[in-house]
Amino acid sequence: MEKVIAQSMDGPVVDVALVTEYILAVQKKSGEIPWSKGGQTDNWDHVENAMALTIAGHYEAARNAYQWSADTQMRDGSWWSCYRNGVPEKKAHKDSNMTAYIAVGLLHYYIASNDAAFLRRMWGTVSRAMNFILEMQANEGEIYWAKRADHTIDRKALLTGSCSIYLSLTCALGIASVLGYRKPEWKEARERLGRAIALKPHRFDQTKSRYAMDWYYPVLSGVFRGEDANRRIERMWDQFVIPDWGVRCVSDQPWVTIGETAELCISLAAAGRTALSETVLGWISNKIYEDGAFWTGVTVPDKIIYTEEKTTWSGASVILAADMIYAVSSASRFFRHGYLDAFSDRHLQRIK
Repeated sequence: MEKVIAQSMDGPVVDVALVTEYILAVQKKSGEIPWSKGGQTDNWDHVENAMALTIAGHYEAARNAYQWSADTQMRDGSWWSCYRNGVPEKKAHKDSNMTAYIAVGLLHYYIASNDAAFLRRMWGTVSRAMNFILEMQANEGEIYWAKRADHTIDRKALLTGSCSIYLSLTCALGIASVLGYRKPEWKEARERLGRAIALKPHRFDQTKSRYAMDWYYPVLSGVFRGEDANRRIERMWDQFVIPDWGVRCVSDQPWVTIGETAELCISLAAAGRTALSETVLGWISNKIYEDGAFWTGVTVPDKIIYTEEKTTWSGASVILAADMIYAVSSASRFFRHGYLDAFSDRHLQRIK
């Protein structure tokens, strides 16, 4: 493909074509996109990589990725948490967040490509995934994080995972609206989950609050908007952000990670703080290898690359952030607060 550069006049440079060429080099013929060459695969990061390919215009490769998900989905609608060469690892479990995220990727693909035929073909996959999620929802609205191989449920709820599932339910409702379906049970589950996230923090595992994702995901997912979003970002900014470096993955550890920093950029842009998002993106845009893979992270202040693994999803998250800032694709408004709700409402008006 021709060279695609995401950049404003004075902003950071993200070479979208180069980064996606690395993801394509890791993608298997089956469509599976592992974390790295020879690495493991989980369905959440696999979908995020497919979204990056979509932004770059690699629609066929993105469809192949989603078809891999359809082909490996289990009868109950879930996926195992870890695969190697298409085979689930023995200690894998069924992660609710990894299962739900397929809806985010598929609606993103449709908005970018307008390929309704493929969306229709994947409807059964989305429906089964959402039915699994509804079975994992607690009475108070939170989503249990996993089902074990012996079919028992781990009744712990993770805030980041539940926020991501909130976004997934939003997207599943968007897909249903495009295809002419009303799914009131999905809407009710989303509303209950949103209330739990916003009003019942005690329902979620508090040991994860050290992790940056628990900080910004309520904003990225659209649960917190407007002033609520700004207050949440500002309250813990100094705890997680190292200016000119990026976002600490864990608040008490001396490293920043590319994925978390890019996701903060997405959160900031989603809440309308695009200029600040561009500034933060500039801190990490040069943390890249010659082959297009972004570093996973870097220690502060000695600047040692943190882990030697060249993770595909690090670059994918940067592309998603760059698209929001520079409008590389027609899906660039996807994460903007209110965009998906308005999208669904427009399509629901056409349903008799």
